[in-house]
Amino acid sequence: MKTHRLARIAEVIREVASTTILFELKDPRVKNVTITRAEVAADLQNAKVYVSVMGTEKQQKLAIYGLQHAAGFIQSKVAARLAIRYVPVLAFILDLGIKKSVEIARILAEEKAKSNPQGVAEPVVADVVSDDEDDEYEDDEDGEIVESATPTAAGPAAPL
Repeated sequence: MKTHRLARIAEVIREVASTTILFELKDPRVKNVTITRAEVAADLQNAKVYVSVMGTEKQQKLAIYGLQHAAGFIQSKVAARLAIRYVPVLAFILDLGIKKSVEIARILAEEKAKSNPQGVAEPVVADVVSDDEDDEYEDDEDGEIVESATPTAAGPAAPL
């Protein structure tokens, strides 16, 4: 089967499942759930829906259990949206990618804090300020400030 058709079907499954979980599912076990992606088998019989659950391991297991319990309801919503002969059977799989990336960012921040002692400040790159407003006046050879020979678009500045 064409891969772009599988990708479109997977995107519809992801969209419908996330909308259904967010707005229509009333199961209290399913909270803080984000659908990251969906994969559809080439024969359109099975689909894996990868979900990320923010919370403890117990909350993650409860959310996956609740999603597996509500898979038929979500599958019926997918069937109403798709016009294909066979609606894929949904399987919800815990995706640890987001949780791992947050953990890696935390470890990197800790290492950065360890490598930079408290007393030593990191060098700060200052913004370069252009001196366009001083273009009207120049220093001559004697150190006196005189009006520039090249006029600006706004003309000479008014005296203060």
